[in-house]
Amino acid sequence: MFSPEDVKHMTLALELAEEAAANGEVPIGAVITSNGKQIAAAKNRMEELRSATAHAEILAINEAAQNLENWRLDGATLYVSLEPCQMCWGAIKNSRISRVVFAAKDTRKNEQETWDIKVEDSLLEKESAEILQKFFRNVRRIKNDSGNKGLG
Repeated sequence: MFSPEDVKHMTLALELAEEAAANGEVPIGAVITSNGKQIAAAKNRMEELRSATAHAEILAINEAAQNLENWRLDGATLYVSLEPCQMCWGAIKNSRISRVVFAAKDTRKNEQETWDIKVEDSLLEKESAEILQKFFRNVRRIKNDSGNKGLG
């Protein structure tokens, strides 16, 4: 189902997610390719930029548009380490990205958004989930919070 190129690009997205975690950001990384070439790569920077919209996907979409000198990313593929949120799905649709490949599913979501975009999931899912779990375990340890909301 996935090509060696898909694995290569998702591996980079996971490396970016780890960089984000090292910077205290929720560990999400994104890579965009067009015609087999990488045109953008980004990681979450919400804390650094103090911006609710500084998600990896949004930053990568902006970088890709600048690199192509065109906001229309027809034919592009977005690789992202976690299933995109609603805001990011809106940007994906508006930028006309054709394919989205994500690693881990967002367990907080009830249904997947697609809007006629080819969506493939679970590429390196275990690796992505481990990065996310490690990050949130560390956050809870620092905050002395078990993560069990509403129990007790």
